[in-house]
Amino acid sequence: MRARRLRAGLRGWGGVGAMAVVCALAALFALLLPLTQGDGDGSTGVGGPGLADGTRVRAEECEDPQDLSLAPSAAEGASVAAIRKRGYLSVGVDQNSYRWGYRNPNSTEKDVQLEGFDIDLARRIADDLLGSPDKIRFKAIPTNQRVPAIQSGRVDMVVRTMTITCSRLEQVAFSAPYFLTGQQVLAPVSSTVEGYDDTLAGTRVCSAAGSTAYDKLDADRKSGELDASADISTTVPNQLDCLVRLQLGLVDAVVTDGALAASQAAQDPTVELKGERFTTEYYGVAMNRKATDLVRRVNRILEQYRVDPDGWRASYDKWLGPTLGADSESATPPVPKYK
Repeated sequence: MRARRLRAGLRGWGGVGAMAVVCALAALFALLLPLTQGDGDGSTGVGGPGLADGTRVRAEECEDPQDLSLAPSAAEGASVAAIRKRGYLSVGVDQNSYRWGYRNPNSTEKDVQLEGFDIDLARRIADDLLGSPDKIRFKAIPTNQRVPAIQSGRVDMVVRTMTITCSRLEQVAFSAPYFLTGQQVLAPVSSTVEGYDDTLAGTRVCSAAGSTAYDKLDADRKSGELDASADISTTVPNQLDCLVRLQLGLVDAVVTDGALAASQAAQDPTVELKGERFTTEYYGVAMNRKATDLVRRVNRILEQYRVDPDGWRASYDKWLGPTLGADSESATPPVPKYK
């Protein structure tokens, strides 16, 4: 069976061989990316000493984390001023999530640029803050390093399919939500797995370390909602690594955000989404909790981005429409609420 699965995986988007090459290149680009986005010393800590404290959100006080961001404002404070003085925006992104943040392997350009839905949003923020979408420095950040990258000041913000959660709000600040999604199961077309249910019993399930997918798996296994025989021990730094393991037959299923899973299914036709999404989650732009003026400014930018004909919907139609569809519940930006 494993041999059949391996052969099936080889027929996917470039096959396992191509995916291995992509992963190797991604590792190389991760080293090179900070060096290829313009001049500067890489020091970006807008959340350092001397900035006003943000409001800490305690987990026990948090019910709807997507509704706890600060109201929009165009006022410039210390964080925005620091970015303007530096002359570029530092953003943590993914570079191997198809249609979200990735380098197009089919590009004919010599210098392959990052592109995708998250990349469009990051460039829009840079354009508003600095007058040009090119005044930006991208840094490749693994899933499990998103929070540390913000807290350390390595980046000004993370725009990387990052779900707003109560526990994360104790560590970083979020913008209002810019995308609705939820967890789903990805498995081979031929698999007997039918969704997030008893058919996962006895299977090996992969998720990204530090992801809401793993948190859900771990909590449900402890509570008994997920069969105890499901092996959830396989975690990876980057979510795409789960797809590679699935293609190689090293795991039987992947749990991740449905929007990401749909893009991965588009990469490899031998896998598919199984069942409906079983959580409701929202992506937000993550920033330092002390950078309150930056949070408010990003929320103002999002207000404009949602209604601009060349903004949110145009980006969705270009990048995500082909996999999620024009009538998906995710095809409309979430309506923001503020605390």
